[in-house]
Amino acid sequence: MRIIAGAFKGSKLVAPGGSNTRPTSDRVKESLFSMLDGYGVLQAANVLDLFAGSGGLGFEAMSRGAAEVDFVDSAGASVRAVEANAAKLGIDHSTRIHSSDVVSFLSAQRVPKLQAAAQQASGQQSSSEQTSAQLQPDGHNGGVGHADGLDAVLDGEVLETRSDFDDGEGRIFDLVFMDPPYPLGEDAVTQILSRLSGLLDMESIVVLERASRAPEPTMPAALEIFRSKSFGETALYFVQLKADSEEAADVASAVGATAADESA
Repeated sequence: MRIIAGAFKGSKLVAPGGSNTRPTSDRVKESLFSMLDGYGVLQAANVLDLFAGSGGLGFEAMSRGAAEVDFVDSAGASVRAVEANAAKLGIDHSTRIHSSDVVSFLSAQRVPKLQAAAQQASGQQSSSEQTSAQLQPDGHNGGVGHADGLDAVLDGEVLETRSDFDDGEGRIFDLVFMDPPYPLGEDAVTQILSRLSGLLDMESIVVLERASRAPEPTMPAALEIFRSKSFGETALYFVQLKADSEEAADVASAVGATAADESA
């Protein structure tokens, strides 16, 4: 496993032990990052790598100009691999490594200040509050057998979440990689995307990787697929906020209010 372009081109990455992770192939990665380059989303980006595994996608983004990356995985082997890779590349200061299941991590994130202000003014709930009831324990594990342990997520077990880099104001992620285990149920994928939507703005892109033989994933109300591409057994879905969603309206309202305050 290696980085294929950018400042760290050719660098080999440490892979987690065992067979539970599924690294993105060089062919898929090369095509993916070519498309992301075309969208102009990589330079100085704040990146989130969910179900990180070795961190290959996040480190590839750093190699190509991203400013910082948050890596999230609950498997100890994956966390250790990401830590080793960050140290090897000399970018420990630009990475945050969260030993946590994905749902617990997203639940712990603050809604960014601009969105929170707009939601408070309009009496709306944050995206994570709106979806909280949907993710209560129900004994269903989505058929998951994977290093990230989403069986624990959907059964309600909360794993350790490292929030030592939280600035107290919440953050917007410009680019999100979401590569869950293929057996993860579609309902669980939709619920995770719903929680994620509160951490995006209108320029953010989410890249969701799924099995090409699976049906197109169902998007929550706030999100839409604007592009998809298949590579053999792998399908990539490019996801963004809907222009007419409540989340988009929150962002627009908050930005407008901030501009008015600054001009006053």
